[in-house]
Amino acid sequence: MATGCQLVAKEGLHIRAVELEGKPLIMSQDSKPFNPEEVRVIMTSLQQPAVFLNMVSDWPALKWTVEHLSCLLNGKPFKFRIGERKMTKVPQFETNCEYIQATLQEFLAWLHDESKDLVGPFAAFPRSLYWAYADYKYIAMTFEEKAEVFQDVIWSDFGYPGRDGRDSTLWIGTEAANTPCHLDSYGCNLVLQVQGRKRWHLFPPEDTAFLYPTRIPYEESSVFSSVNVVNPDFARFPRFRGARPHLVTLHPGEVLFVPRHWWHYVESLDPVTVSINSWIELDDDDEARVGEALARTVVCALKTADPRAHIASWLNTTEVEVTSHETNLHYVNLAVQACLNKRKICSSEGSNLSAWSSSAFKRRKRNSGDGAEHSAGADPKHALITSIPFGPNLLPVVRDTEATAQQGVPSESRETNIALSNNLEANVCIGKADSNSKHAGVHSTMISTDKLLNCLVHPDVISLMTEILLDDHFSH
Repeated sequence: MATGCQLVAKEGLHIRAVELEGKPLIMSQDSKPFNPEEVRVIMTSLQQPAVFLNMVSDWPALKWTVEHLSCLLNGKPFKFRIGERKMTKVPQFETNCEYIQATLQEFLAWLHDESKDLVGPFAAFPRSLYWAYADYKYIAMTFEEKAEVFQDVIWSDFGYPGRDGRDSTLWIGTEAANTPCHLDSYGCNLVLQVQGRKRWHLFPPEDTAFLYPTRIPYEESSVFSSVNVVNPDFARFPRFRGARPHLVTLHPGEVLFVPRHWWHYVESLDPVTVSINSWIELDDDDEARVGEALARTVVCALKTADPRAHIASWLNTTEVEVTSHETNLHYVNLAVQACLNKRKICSSEGSNLSAWSSSAFKRRKRNSGDGAEHSAGADPKHALITSIPFGPNLLPVVRDTEATAQQGVPSESRETNIALSNNLEANVCIGKADSNSKHAGVHSTMISTDKLLNCLVHPDVISLMTEILLDDHFSH
């Protein structure tokens, strides 16, 4: 019977030493640094993003280069998002991009064609001026006729038995392709880099106020930042000076873990990049779905009531259509009922029902983003490890102090930075009001539909609405 287990490194090889009846037993040299149970416990305990190394060397998915995928898909078209390479201080939201249908063969021809006489779907988009991104491609749909490739992705190595390509998403892009800064309302995220490198700019949930959250463009489960985090406009968004960026460049064969509600902006660094991700469901997603249903109801109600609001300008391309008020209320009721059903299950199993009271919501709000109890969706009964085994196989994503210094607040405390930012923002607003008063009068304080929405569906407001709604239902 094994009496203990420890990890040792020898000459760059990962060797697991297990004590068997007091004697060390050296296992296979190609063993992975962590077994699935260990990874699951680590992710449950992580309070910040981290990169796993040497965990996927045997995954067939590592062969999924664009060339390999092109042969595998044999002419199947993708929708590519086309964006401009020029850098502005405004985020390039998906609603501001062009879209084309093209095969991976056509994509590769565009990448390798240096002539100015382009033909095909990419003809109007010179590579020197534009980037392309085939993003959010669900592998289950992309390879629906080649189901055998689902097994190329082995998330069971990370403690999720049976999770494979069917539960994953494919991303193919060129240099400068990017995803606007946002947080995901549901779950946590595991990302495998297959080809090329991507740079991730991450911000903790506690930085939400500094990132000026917005629900326009609207997309279920995504809260966008109004700030271009790689080229911020401090005059418009002075509070962003208080944000704490965490930066990491993900290389092929590495897996990034993104805890719940961490903001992230992702950009491709190499001529072509391929990555695969899987969003892991969490216990808190039941309540998050209530909040998302509430946000959808409010956004659709106000935007459809505004005659100047064109759907294409506020509804993200990932959303199929504007849902009716009746449909949205139905979503709210379904989400609330799911939480009630879960409470009944917990009650029948003898769980502590106080977790479902409003105090639980308040406790979560105080500890939002701590990434501990619910960060990886593990069994809450599973004991957490007392320390994270950071080392050559697990790298923490740390705060980018250089970027923080460039924001102009390297030495003051966080509280002082907040005060300075608020004062600056107030001065900017006063200056604008003074300069416009003689021309526009009351118009200097006009509130648009989008500004009103940013208040009504702010994450803190939605959290409070969810708390009140569920608390009312649970008390009956």
